[in-house]
Amino acid sequence: MNYKRLGKTGLWVSELCMGCMTFGGEADEQTSIAMVERCLDAGINFFDTANVYTGGRSEQILGKALRPHRDKVVIATKVRARVAEGPNGEGLSRYHIMQQVEASLRRLQTDVIDLYQVHSWDENTPLEETLSTLNDLVRQGKVRYIGCSNFAAWQLCKALWLSDKHDWARFDSIQPRYNLIDRVIELELLPLCQAEGVGVMVYSPLAGGILTGKYRPGEPPPPGTRAAENKWFLERRAQPHNVERAQRIVEVLKGFDRPLVQTAIAWTISNPAVTCAIIGARNMEQLELILNGWSGPLPPEEKAILDEASALPPLN
Repeated sequence: MNYKRLGKTGLWVSELCMGCMTFGGEADEQTSIAMVERCLDAGINFFDTANVYTGGRSEQILGKALRPHRDKVVIATKVRARVAEGPNGEGLSRYHIMQQVEASLRRLQTDVIDLYQVHSWDENTPLEETLSTLNDLVRQGKVRYIGCSNFAAWQLCKALWLSDKHDWARFDSIQPRYNLIDRVIELELLPLCQAEGVGVMVYSPLAGGILTGKYRPGEPPPPGTRAAENKWFLERRAQPHNVERAQRIVEVLKGFDRPLVQTAIAWTISNPAVTCAIIGARNMEQLELILNGWSGPLPPEEKAILDEASALPPLN
């Protein structure tokens, strides 16, 4: 396992980060803890969750699993999404953040969150309020670093400017979606992150399973797949044009020596602007497809082949 600095910080994280969204849901507690142990054995020291994953169970299970290893791992969680009824049950206000950080600390069984991230933009809360609150959490020692997720380039740029202006803690990382059929962040976001020294934790490196080859153009999604069980995913991600494009890329992926899923994930971390790829699994079998024989980034010549096969259409 290779390790990289997270942005401009002195924090070193593994090139694969275990995403824990399935913990307590698609993966029961016993399976989730076993997957954490397997990740630790593979050299993964970075684990990402959120306060809303499986109603807080993900944080609880992760806290339990990592408690014996707390001084050797980096724990990341998030705040923003709705967790309660009422107008203040979601968002990035000082009120909501201060409530939720305490709840996350309890569930994670820790005194400090290594990376505390805002899950998405909140158009109803002044960005100054959000950033000043996060700065206070860093100064109080409840949070070590802060990051954001699902921000556009202009939103991240504005946040960095405000932090610089007020001498507040800055976003040291961002979580965008990035894979062989979704490369739009290469246009503005990745150049900004490289220029400003922001770490990039990409999620959905397999496009939610579309790049595993399990979906076929013109055919209904196989039973048990995400598209078969999640209408939103079927309509917003597993659209016919995405499945058709993925099928062409899958045929190219099959020509490499390493397993298909590893090649697709390795392509994302081969981009010099990317710090790590967030992986996820419902069970140990899926996790083993990624970790068994993992060999890191692609050689330049292999990356070039996939760059061409997955190239973005030219702008008009």
